[in-house]
Amino acid sequence: MFREMRRKDKQISTEQAIEILKRCSYGVLSLVGENGYGYGVPLNYVYVDNKIYFHSAKRGYKLDSIKCNNKVSFCVVGKAEILPDKFDTKYESVIAFGKAEEVDGDEKYFALMEMIKKYSKDFLDKGRKYIEDAGSQTRVFKINIEHITGKEEK
Repeated sequence: MFREMRRKDKQISTEQAIEILKRCSYGVLSLVGENGYGYGVPLNYVYVDNKIYFHSAKRGYKLDSIKCNNKVSFCVVGKAEILPDKFDTKYESVIAFGKAEEVDGDEKYFALMEMIKKYSKDFLDKGRKYIEDAGSQTRVFKINIEHITGKEEK
């Protein structure tokens, strides 16, 4: 169903790919827009138990696109360094594929708290209050990862 990576010499293990996903601050969610064009949107996220969670406003093009086709990919680029004298780039990257679906209830609260822990760990109490106040204005989605690849240029 998914293609094998062409540059196997740069491929990293699934475990290494997951560590990069856990470490990175943002990624790009790629979808097929309702008009048939590709659509990539950068966003904050959290990785937990083979799932990528992200939040969203109540309405928007991203949500309309997921409704039309929930098959998505999610890409992160970790450490990157341009090597001008070699006409190359030293980097690490991960691409995950899966289906995006909305979560609610306890899972929504869990995902939002995980995001607070990742991005605002010194403000957990304030984060809980923020979720209580603004959580109803937020939608949360998860990507159940079906396939993941990572590569590294050393």
